[in-house]
This record gives sequence, structure tokens and C-alpha cells, in this order.
Amino acid sequence: MACVEEPPEKHCWVCFATEREDRVAEWVSPCRCKGCTKWIHQACLQRWLDEKQKGNSGGAVSCPQCGTEYRIVFPKMGPLVYFLQQMDSALSRASPFTAAGVVVGTVYWSAVTYGAVTVMQVVGHKKGLDVMERADPLFLLMGLPTIPVMLVLGKMIRWEDYILRLWQRHSSKLQLLLPGIGRPLPRVPADGGNGGDHLSVSRTLCGALIFPSVASLVGRLIFSRVPSSLQRTVLGGIAFVVMKGVLKVYFKQQQYLIQANRHILNYPERRRDGETEGRSEGEDDTEDSGNE
Repeated sequence: MACVEEPPEKHCWVCFATEREDRVAEWVSPCRCKGCTKWIHQACLQRWLDEKQKGNSGGAVSCPQCGTEYRIVFPKMGPLVYFLQQMDSALSRASPFTAAGVVVGTVYWSAVTYGAVTVMQVVGHKKGLDVMERADPLFLLMGLPTIPVMLVLGKMIRWEDYILRLWQRHSSKLQLLLPGIGRPLPRVPADGGNGGDHLSVSRTLCGALIFPSVASLVGRLIFSRVPSSLQRTVLGGIAFVVMKGVLKVYFKQQQYLIQANRHILNYPERRRDGETEGRSEGEDDTEDSGNE
């Protein structure tokens, strides 16, 4: 009589439980694996899928051993659930574009508001309101946002660095006119001495946005006799740019000189204790004989 070979005992490769330990659990063989990795609890596999998919129930998951893609079947849903699922999917796809539109709209209207405030600050409050009331609305909607853009672009023009490069390139000729400025340097810094620093986005943006206020303030302090608010602000802006440029060129040139004239000191040699003590005693005897 032939002996019937019993099938091997099932082992779950997630929780390592056997068929004897859990007889009521539902088992599944979802891939081409054989042996001890063939069987797995249905509940353990679902928990493992949840960890792999991380909320994306539509994503495909494969067996980590043989690479077989698991066949996942979902129960049928009613029309209301299907409609809600489609709405949720559409909202998820449209959310990035909606958020981008809100950000762009916020930046645009902020630029419009800033442009209107700048116009009133430059030409005067009453005159600025009168000018904007008489202007074409389309022109205002297109022209006012360009004011902060032009200020930022103007701030990015680094004319001080160009003047500083000319100064350093022709410093020997300047020595004839201003002694001490064009003295020869022992070395040239590794950066070439161009005096330029890295462009800071936040610093450039802040400097450009507060420039009209600074120009208006400087104009009131220096050109208080000028009756026109527009002329006073323009003159104040020019004066501020020139003073700031001169100070920046001077500061960068001094940094360049400090960097070029630095020295590296010799390492101090330490003498032995006996030599130091002998030298000290000799110096004391010399001093005593000199005093006598």
C-alpha cells in the first residue's frame, strides 16, 4: 500500500506563525515562491501592503523575493462612493495648480499695492491718488506691478564692483595723483581681488523694496528746499546711491588690502629647560656685573 506524502506545514514569512499555531487564519500564496516563503497570512499580507503603499491604494506592489506583482482585487463600490472617489481624485490633481494660482495672485496684488504706495510716496499722497484716478485702469494693473520688479532689477546692477575692479587694475596710475592708494601689493588674493561678494536674494529684495522710502527720507533731509516731491525723491535716491557706492567701494578696497597684506608668522621654537635656565642665569650675572 503506497504512502501518501503530507504537504509541508505552512509558515507565515511575516509573523513566522505556523498552521498549527493559528488554525482559523486565512492563508494565501500570492507569488511564485516555493518552500517556507510560499505561504502568508491574508491579514499579515494586507498589513505589509499598507506599509509599502503608504496610503496609495492604487500602487502596484511586488514580492520582495521573486518579484511577482501581487494581484489585488477590491470589492465593488456603489455609485455614490465611486462619485466621491472621483471627486477626491480630481481635487488632488487640481490642488497644486490652485495653490500655485493663489501664490501668483497674492504676489501680483502685493506688487500692485506696493506700486501704488510707492507712487504716492514719491509724488505725494494727494497728487499720487489724483494721478492714479485719472490713469487707465488697464495701465495701472500692468504698470504698478512693474515698479517692484524694476527696483529689484536695478538693485542687481552692481556698478560698485565694476568701479572697484577698475580701481584695482589701475591702482599704479592712481598713485601719481593720490599717494598711498596705489602702493604695490605683495600678492594678489586667490579670488582675484574683484571685490565682489555672493548675491544674496533676501538682501537684494529687501534693499530694493525699501529704496523708495530711503530715497524719500534722504531727499527730505538734504534737499528740503526743493518744492517738488518727485524731484526731491529722485535727488535723494541719487545721493543715497552715490554715497552708498562710495562707502562700499572703500570698504571692499580695504578688505582687499587687508587680505593681500596678511602675513603668516614663523613657528616659535621652544628651547630646553636647561638652556633657558642657563641663559637666565647668564643674563642675571651680566646685569649684576654691569650694576657693579
